[in-house]
Amino acid sequence: METGDLKRLVEAAYADRALLAEPRHADAVKEVVDRLDRGLLRVAEKAADGWTTHAWIKEAVLLYFVLSPLSEADAGPLHFHDKVPVKSGLAQAGVRVVPPGTVRYGAFLERGAVVMPGFVNIGAWVGGGTMVDTWATVGSCAQIGRNVHLSGGVGIGGVLEPPQAAPVIVEDGAFIGSRCIVVEGARVEAEAVLGAGVTLTASTPVIDVTSPREVVYKGRVPPRSVVIPGMRAKRFPAGEFMVPCALIIGQRKASTDSKTSLNAALRDFAVPV
Repeated sequence: METGDLKRLVEAAYADRALLAEPRHADAVKEVVDRLDRGLLRVAEKAADGWTTHAWIKEAVLLYFVLSPLSEADAGPLHFHDKVPVKSGLAQAGVRVVPPGTVRYGAFLERGAVVMPGFVNIGAWVGGGTMVDTWATVGSCAQIGRNVHLSGGVGIGGVLEPPQAAPVIVEDGAFIGSRCIVVEGARVEAEAVLGAGVTLTASTPVIDVTSPREVVYKGRVPPRSVVIPGMRAKRFPAGEFMVPCALIIGQRKASTDSKTSLNAALRDFAVPV
């Protein structure tokens, strides 16, 4: 079925759930999720003018939960009871998943991706050479680029509703330190480095403090930035309190390759990971 036809059928069913009783609408939803699983569709894609979110694909993921009954499944000694099966064909796809790491059906991992005992949810896309380290989670529809490192305990949030909301995006070559949280459609741009414990939401101030005057970003970390957790004073009716922010304290050096630049950034700025 052509992509345009799938889009039309999914959008109609999302507007009127009763249409899911018709095989053509139900089959369209299932076909979209199958194409997500095979990497033939993506929830969000990068173009010359920025990232585009395909709301109708997220609508298909939401409708898939409506269509799918709860069922039991076994993985060796592990037992599950869920609406979405685990991803299959990992060896043929050339990806590594370490027990008890879990990748749900409808997520796509490029060849060379590694998932330690972490979790990748439906609709997510993970690029080749990326490491999802121990107890790191990649939420629904999150887009993780190539050669990214998600350190232990990183929480990449899922964004399913509203369907038009942008998912969390971590671009190629980024390094996300231990226990970082990236949610609410925040974007970490290419080759940025987040030190341990950084929290990014859609409203978190990301403050560049490398010049005499601060520059504040919201909802994104610019490319090649080295970022650590910070606090800043904010006045409330009850008084002045410290609230979280993120501080850009430097840049990865363009004169070295990505690996050397990352090591230099961690060493030069004493960034804990």
